[in-house]
Amino acid sequence: MRRHILVCLPLITLLSLFLSSSCQIDPQTQALLQFKAGLNDPLNHLASWTNATLPCHFFGVRCGDGSATVTEISLSTMNLSGGISPSVGALRDLTRLELDSNSLSGPVPPELGGCTQLRFLNLSCNVLSGELPDLSSLAALEVLDIASNGFTGRFPAWVGNLSALTTLSVGMNSYDQGETPPSIGNLKNLTYLYLAGSSLTGMMPDSIFRLTALETLDMSTNNLAGAIPAAIGNLRNLWKIELYKNNLTGELPPELGKLTKLREIDVSWNQLNGGIPAAFAALRGFTVIQLYHNNLSGPIPEEWGDLRSLTSFSIYENGFTGEFPANFGRFSPLNSVDISENGFTGPFPRFLCHGKNLQYLLALQNGFSGEFPEEYSACKSLQRFRINKNQFTGSLPEGLWGLPAATIIDVSDNGFTGTMSPLIGQAQNLNQLWLQNNNLGGAIPPEIGRLGQVQKLYLSNNSFSGSIPAEIGSLSQLTALHLEDNALTGALPADIGGCVRLVEIDVSRNALTGSVPASLSLLSSLNSLNLSHNQLAGAIPTSLQALKLSSVDFSSNRLTGNVPPGLLVITGDRPFAGNPGLCVDGRSELGGVCNVDGGHKGGLARRSAVLVPVLIAATLLLVAGILLVSYRSFKLEELSRRDLERGGCGQWKLESFHPLELDADEICGVGEESLIGSGGTGRVYRLQLKGRGGVVAVKRLWKGNAARVMAAEMAILGKVRHRNILKLHACLSLGELHFIVYEYMPRGNLHQALRREAKGSGRPELDWPRRCRIAHGAAKGLMYLHHDCTPAIIHRDIKSTNILLDEDYEAKIADFGIAKIAEDSSDSEFSCFAGTHGYLAPELAYSLKVLRIAVLCTAKLPAGRPTMRDVVKMLTDAGAGPCSPRGQPPARICSTKSCR
Repeated sequence: MRRHILVCLPLITLLSLFLSSSCQIDPQTQALLQFKAGLNDPLNHLASWTNATLPCHFFGVRCGDGSATVTEISLSTMNLSGGISPSVGALRDLTRLELDSNSLSGPVPPELGGCTQLRFLNLSCNVLSGELPDLSSLAALEVLDIASNGFTGRFPAWVGNLSALTTLSVGMNSYDQGETPPSIGNLKNLTYLYLAGSSLTGMMPDSIFRLTALETLDMSTNNLAGAIPAAIGNLRNLWKIELYKNNLTGELPPELGKLTKLREIDVSWNQLNGGIPAAFAALRGFTVIQLYHNNLSGPIPEEWGDLRSLTSFSIYENGFTGEFPANFGRFSPLNSVDISENGFTGPFPRFLCHGKNLQYLLALQNGFSGEFPEEYSACKSLQRFRINKNQFTGSLPEGLWGLPAATIIDVSDNGFTGTMSPLIGQAQNLNQLWLQNNNLGGAIPPEIGRLGQVQKLYLSNNSFSGSIPAEIGSLSQLTALHLEDNALTGALPADIGGCVRLVEIDVSRNALTGSVPASLSLLSSLNSLNLSHNQLAGAIPTSLQALKLSSVDFSSNRLTGNVPPGLLVITGDRPFAGNPGLCVDGRSELGGVCNVDGGHKGGLARRSAVLVPVLIAATLLLVAGILLVSYRSFKLEELSRRDLERGGCGQWKLESFHPLELDADEICGVGEESLIGSGGTGRVYRLQLKGRGGVVAVKRLWKGNAARVMAAEMAILGKVRHRNILKLHACLSLGELHFIVYEYMPRGNLHQALRREAKGSGRPELDWPRRCRIAHGAAKGLMYLHHDCTPAIIHRDIKSTNILLDEDYEAKIADFGIAKIAEDSSDSEFSCFAGTHGYLAPELAYSLKVLRIAVLCTAKLPAGRPTMRDVVKMLTDAGAGPCSPRGQPPARICSTKSCR
């Protein structure tokens, strides 16, 4: 027995040694498993990362040739999230780490600096944050890409110590503002430099122009200032320059002509001026030229007509003039051309689509003239075609109507004649068709009904005749139909009810006959309906009341019967004027009582013989009275004007709220050529002050309630200070003249901006980041008024036209003419309705104090709990409101277009 034990003892010892060694985890495996533990892997890419698998067999992991040492981790675009574990620093022999295009978050661990053999590090396109640790210990690094993350703090100047770098990409992060570190000039081997979106300021450092191996230079989307240095000519290997969206000034340096390898240049969105240098124009290898949104001027070089490789050319929003090179595009595979908003004249170039590759042609707002070239009929590749606001004449080439790939055709605001070709039906991808303000005529072809993708049809202000084709009802994607100011006849087709997405219809100022189709009530998205100035007859369908309309106009037709009361609630009675047989609240335009019961026709006829002469006499007296009052007012105005001419602007009463040098003579002398808008309280002018006063907005208030409006603005805007509240500079008054001076908002109001397109692109001006910024700004302004002001300020008329936008799309709340300062007492409930219809707070319908006063001042409300519609209808029907004299429209519940 003892002998057996002695024999087995060595075997037992060997077995225990084997088991203990197998239970010990390899340090590389341990590091990788810890790395995996910090990640979320929803697609289970890392399923092979287990204790049972050698690390060299892990997915995305590679080892050195003939060894078990981990040298590479490549996990790009794996939908990974989580953080980067510090354990990665234990992989001392790692030469390549690729984690780009995931959703990794958190900081970069400083332990990564221990991977001193790294030659390739790519962490780009994640959501990593915090300040970057100093990784200058990675002396062997050749490629460093950490772009498009959320890194903050100081710009990583330590990169200047990584002398082996050939690629440096650290842009599109949120570093603190600062100048470009000169140490980047130490990277003599650098061929690719990406510093875009790095909050860089100041001049471009001279040290960068010693990087003679550089092929790509991208410092776009920063705040760089000054001129483009002439030393850029030293970078003879450059083939790509990206300096767009900075504050660069001066002229394009002639030294650019030394860059014979240059293929792409983008210096757009700067403040560059001057012309195209001859040496630069002589370069022959261009594929991309982007110079848009600068102050460049002069002609386009004729030499560019001989370019052989150019694919993209964009120079919009400059001051280029003269005729465009006739051969431009003849030898190039052009794909995109945008020459909009310059001063080009003469004939349009014929060869832009010579390579049959052109997709985007935008030449709007120039002075091109003559007929549009026939060559573009064969340009079947065109997707966006915009030549509006030029001086073209003659007929459009027929092939242009049927462009099969076009999504936008915009030839508006020209002098085109001829007819719309039936080939329009071949433009199956068309989304928008803009033909307004031309001299096009003939019938609208029924083939227009084949445009299954079209959303916007703008055919207004032409000479189209004949009937509106019934096939238009097939356009199920249509949202806007504008046919106003033509010579269309016949009935508005009932098939229009098939355009279920329609938001706005305008067929005004035509010669349409027949009745208003009841099928319009099927358009549940309809917001605006204008049928005015036609010859429509019959009754207005009561079913239209079910629509959520904010604007209607049936005026100047031959309509009869009663106006549906639900439409009166929306608009008041003005949009129904000019229909003698139409009854508004039981009375016709002639003043007679409308007969809603057929059994009393005879009585009404007998009474009309008496009523009509009486009404005519009363009308004549009223007109005479109005003329007398108008004449007296005119004489007073004339005397006031002469006084101003003789003695300047007189002795003005000036209240100033922000330091600004104002000259009363300059303010009151603002002319109609500076008019930028008109609203319910006055006319607004843009005024460039003399000296260094800058630009201001001047509102001249209407007479009547001018003093009250000015007092309200002074009481509120004169006291509040917030970046999202419009700044009030001063108020001036002299007799019945009242002026208010505000800061000028170059982007207009939100209502306008929402309906504008980005110049030259056809896309909405307000993208989602801008919309979010505006909403955030307006919310901060309201929060300040409601919570930071004591007592709180209630605006009472928040709407898109009262939110103004500065140059950077910062929102500013304006128009405090009906604002109210809240009080702490129980009597602080509002005692009147104020605001614009469609923007009133629904809660007002349930305020008992409001309803009590409304009942005392006007008609009795329906029994039970009234709705907002009941309240507004009551005020509209009665013609008076609790805040206004009986017989006048309720304050700010407007029914005219100017109020809406």
